[in-house]
Amino acid sequence: MALLEVKNLQTSFFTDAGEVKAVNDVSFTLDRGKVLGIVGESGSGKSVTAYSIMQILAGTGKIIGGSVKLDGQELVGAGEKVMKTVRGNKISIIFQDPMTSLNPTYTIGRQLMEAIMLHTNRNKKQAYERAVEMLRLVNINEPEKRMKQYPFEHSGGMRQRVMIAMALACEPDILIADEPTTALDVTIQAQILELMGTLQEELGMAIIMITHDLGVVAQMCDEVVVMYAGSICEQGTADEIFYNPKHEYTKGLMRSIPTADTAGKKLKPITGTPIDLLNMPKGCPFAPRCDNAMKICISHCAERMQINEDHAAACWMNVKAGLDSGEIVIDEEGGDSHE
Repeated sequence: MALLEVKNLQTSFFTDAGEVKAVNDVSFTLDRGKVLGIVGESGSGKSVTAYSIMQILAGTGKIIGGSVKLDGQELVGAGEKVMKTVRGNKISIIFQDPMTSLNPTYTIGRQLMEAIMLHTNRNKKQAYERAVEMLRLVNINEPEKRMKQYPFEHSGGMRQRVMIAMALACEPDILIADEPTTALDVTIQAQILELMGTLQEELGMAIIMITHDLGVVAQMCDEVVVMYAGSICEQGTADEIFYNPKHEYTKGLMRSIPTADTAGKKLKPITGTPIDLLNMPKGCPFAPRCDNAMKICISHCAERMQINEDHAAACWMNVKAGLDSGEIVIDEEGGDSHE
């Protein structure tokens, strides 16, 4: 049984302008000890998916459908009392910006100890010892001294390490890392990713890595979910996504990655801008930006198509390729089927 099973998750924000369908029919599973990457540009629904799992949505946000099961336990509709036992203990999250996630008026030690005492039965002395232990685990030097310092006295990389220490203090089964290296320079980013990889192996936890950086995905993830406009357009193993992309949006992301081969050449970005989630089109949401869009893309969304056992995508180009190769045939009733 999968550690985490998300099925047909739907989350909307109800605003004065109308309903924003931020997460639309999202499904995936996460096994113990595995790293799942959720990829997509800003506004694709990555973070809202994570917040929906932990049920920490803003006041206007609401889960309107679907299921989230942790170790077989249904979380959607379980209530705040149950979720308080899940957050921190079973699922922890590292937010995007550690400076805004840490309270600037409290010391690092106080914030760490508060989190530990809230989610465990440790007393103040035991919480202090655990906090020092966690700071040492994430390679922060002089942890006893750091406990007395405030967030502003730490660099960006150090604050991120503190957030990782706080997230891991209660030994969760799942760590959600929401853009954990976005605000950091390349050197510190590499150190944080290496640290997370090491801790994941040592502690045996599963990780959901939310990012728009495909380099991070290539380095860390076993499986990848590619999101666009609140929906999953492609998912599969990291190797399948990187070396055999089957959705035009994923292909566009891959073309945007600078490599040694592109040195001195212009990168080809994805043209246009993300769609307005208040006015979702009838067809494929990526169609207005797709160089290979066909008429059917404008009027109908492609259904999820299984490329192979480890790979699926929802793109009409795969159907077209199947028809051209004879792998897909049109039946007498006008539907299609695989040979």
